[in-house]
Amino acid sequence: MDRQPESVENYLETILMLSHTGNPVRSVDIAKELNFSKPSISVAMKNLKANGHITIDTAGYISLTNSGQEIAQKIYDRHTLISEWLMFLGVDRETAVHDACKMEHGMSEKSFIAVQKHIDEWKRLCMKKNSGGSL
Repeated sequence: MDRQPESVENYLETILMLSHTGNPVRSVDIAKELNFSKPSISVAMKNLKANGHITIDTAGYISLTNSGQEIAQKIYDRHTLISEWLMFLGVDRETAVHDACKMEHGMSEKSFIAVQKHIDEWKRLCMKKNSGGSL
């Protein structure tokens, strides 16, 4: 899948995160979460719908399509991995989450996979050490 503009990734990730609350997602919720104007969100939602990333029902509730879900989940997974890694390194939560948001969009897929492999290997080694195995 081709990379999307950062703004598209942010909107889709926000819709995904808001949907995790169990409540229907509306444009006003996205505007509030991102601190954007309602007209800006309205234009963005029209574009996301036109590109097949979301659906909007007659009540105005927004849902991710398969393509929107795929993009959103990928960005959310990046964000989670990077922010948790930064916090482990001693960065406070607020800074880690803020910095992860910047890093998740600017990093190539190749670099992200390398970072992910490094973190996974490090976790594996830590688990081995903690279970009594020798390094």
